[in-house]
Amino acid sequence: MRRREFIAALGGAAAMWPLAARAQQPSRPLVAVLSPVSVTVFARYLNALRAGFRDLNYAEGRNLSIEIRYAAGSTSQLPPIVAELVALKPNVIVAGSVPAIMAMHGATRTIPMVMAATTVDPTTLGLAASLAKPGGIVTGFWMEAEASLIAKRLELLKDAVPTIASVGLAINPADPADTVAIEQLPTITRTLSLDVRVLEIRSPDQPVLTAAAHNGLQALCISHSPLFNENRQQVTALVNRLRLPAVYGFREFATAGGLLSYSSNLSDVWRRAAGVVDKILKGEKPGDLPIERPGRFELLVNLKTAKSLDLAVPERFLLIADEVIE
Repeated sequence: MRRREFIAALGGAAAMWPLAARAQQPSRPLVAVLSPVSVTVFARYLNALRAGFRDLNYAEGRNLSIEIRYAAGSTSQLPPIVAELVALKPNVIVAGSVPAIMAMHGATRTIPMVMAATTVDPTTLGLAASLAKPGGIVTGFWMEAEASLIAKRLELLKDAVPTIASVGLAINPADPADTVAIEQLPTITRTLSLDVRVLEIRSPDQPVLTAAAHNGLQALCISHSPLFNENRQQVTALVNRLRLPAVYGFREFATAGGLLSYSSNLSDVWRRAAGVVDKILKGEKPGDLPIERPGRFELLVNLKTAKSLDLAVPERFLLIADEVIE
């Protein structure tokens, strides 16, 4: 071979080496994330999920890709978002809230799915055969039955403000978790000796909460439906203007100005979800992975809000709080 031909052949081979190397590299797994809330509200949970992946030596753009879509608290936004994510053919889907999980489960029966949080027993939703061995494509976290959480929140509200006798329970009728809780409400109210009235709220600008204050209700219990979580600043500000003591779900409600919050730490659940995804990416079947429970529940008291409402929260109640915001 002549020298010029040899150099040309060598250059051609060198040009092919990067292509061959790229062809031999394994493709990055794709994790799709369906957020029930907006970019701003979801930021805390997304940071937790990414931190969980970093702890497991994943780096976006190097050995992991993440695609996120946001429903901004609206169940009507879910169908097109779900279709878009399924079309990406991700390796795993992570979804938060019961409506998001059910919408995704209805769109695919092959893509593994991790529930970041559900307050309805996944076995009753048809998502799992059992908690210990789900048996299908869904695993993840079951926080606790919404009815149990509402009962505990009402109990805590009564302990913090012993004089209340009537409470408005604000729910989103489009959220399955809220509707399941309503079915068990008579038992809850009998146990606590409270007059509890259901307030159906479909959008944050409905005047239902304002009307509640004029109808003799002395306090409120706000569900942690994505509708309320998405608009928690607006909701807590309105409730405080009405001068009604209220108990909420996730800690973010208390930090936004709500009087009380009681739930598991949702950021911690999203962080732990990365570990479940990791197991699936390494070959384990979601149907063989037990559905987990939160590590613990936390009670937050916003003492600044209590003082603005002229409420004297009992000292014994403050002592049981996990965090007091002053």
